[in-house]
Amino acid sequence: MNEDILSLYELNALVRRGIEQAMPDACWIQAELSDVRQNANGHCYLEFVQKDERSGQMVAKARGMIWNQVFLMLKPYFEETTGQAFSNGLKVLVQVTVQFHELYGYSLTVTDIDPAYTIGDMAKRRREIILQLEEDGILTMNKELPTPVLPQRIAVISSATAAGYEDFSHQLANNPYGFAFYTELFPAFMQGNQVEQSVLSALDKIHQRMAEFDVVVIIRGGGATSELASFDSYLLAAACAQFDLPVLVGIGHERDETVLDTVAHVSVKTPTAAAEWLIGRIYESAAHLNYLSNRIKEGVLQRVNNESSRLKLWQTRLPSMVVRRLSNEKRTLMMLENRLGQAVKARIMRETHRLDLMKQRIEDASPEKLLARGYSITLKDGKAVKDSRDVKEGDELITYVLKGSFASKVIKNKDK
Repeated sequence: MNEDILSLYELNALVRRGIEQAMPDACWIQAELSDVRQNANGHCYLEFVQKDERSGQMVAKARGMIWNQVFLMLKPYFEETTGQAFSNGLKVLVQVTVQFHELYGYSLTVTDIDPAYTIGDMAKRRREIILQLEEDGILTMNKELPTPVLPQRIAVISSATAAGYEDFSHQLANNPYGFAFYTELFPAFMQGNQVEQSVLSALDKIHQRMAEFDVVVIIRGGGATSELASFDSYLLAAACAQFDLPVLVGIGHERDETVLDTVAHVSVKTPTAAAEWLIGRIYESAAHLNYLSNRIKEGVLQRVNNESSRLKLWQTRLPSMVVRRLSNEKRTLMMLENRLGQAVKARIMRETHRLDLMKQRIEDASPEKLLARGYSITLKDGKAVKDSRDVKEGDELITYVLKGSFASKVIKNKDK
């Protein structure tokens, strides 16, 4: 029975020989990087993990390492090709050899890497985020905002010490047209694990003072392209897509585009390009105003010329028009004068006839006419006697007849 008992070392040696016999010299594996660290000697120690796609639970793990000479070549090659830092969370396709050491156990030694796999995984992740934004109906919301005519009040999200921020500010301050800009920096991390949270915090602060700004500018500069993965964030992209001010992004380089670039109102490659876009927008507005000003001047000048021509035409036509108008008015006046004379004559004739009738009536009603008919007028105390009862015996009366008058005295009033 004692012959069947193995020491731990003997068991591990058997396992090592079994693995060496069963495994090829090298093989390619897909895995996610975890706990990546480099020691003082330049060797890279890490763990390879695999997670269940649905639950996210870890289903496999293996210790790995990359010798310093290999790591010095693979790391810059991978980062330049993918634009990503060789860091935790990346999915990679690596060539490994399998070792089993009696003391240190099972491990994988990396001998090569295929960046194309990681690029594909990154692109897949971006596509998934963009698809989710589209399904949520917010992908193009910021792009659909009206572009400010004069974007002069600018909220800047960047690192205060970033060279890109200095380039941006210098470009605005020294624009060749002398345009004035007001900028306020809302500091945020532009690299590392804190990018998402710090940029979201800066957006919240800007939102509280939104009426003070025309546009938000997110810029970074001087950092490695491998740090752009921080901007492939659903939360950050959703916040920018739904922001109520246009968001201008200048965080990448010529061949890089993040999800944040996709949702931004305007995306440019560098902070300097962001400043040039703002200057260009003001210039376009100024040029349009200058165009309108020239149009107004031309329109006024054309109107003045047209009115001057009309005035000259009227000056030429006016004398003949005055003569013609005077002739017409004179003819009209003569007609009116003739008609007035006829009307006056007719009126005079009518009034003369009316006066004759009135005269005849007056004459017919005059005392002389009455007296000529044999009537007389008797006066008592200068008043005509109309009623015999108004006189009494002894009253002296004067009677007028057609020819002359005579006095009489009442002897007896028969009506009393």
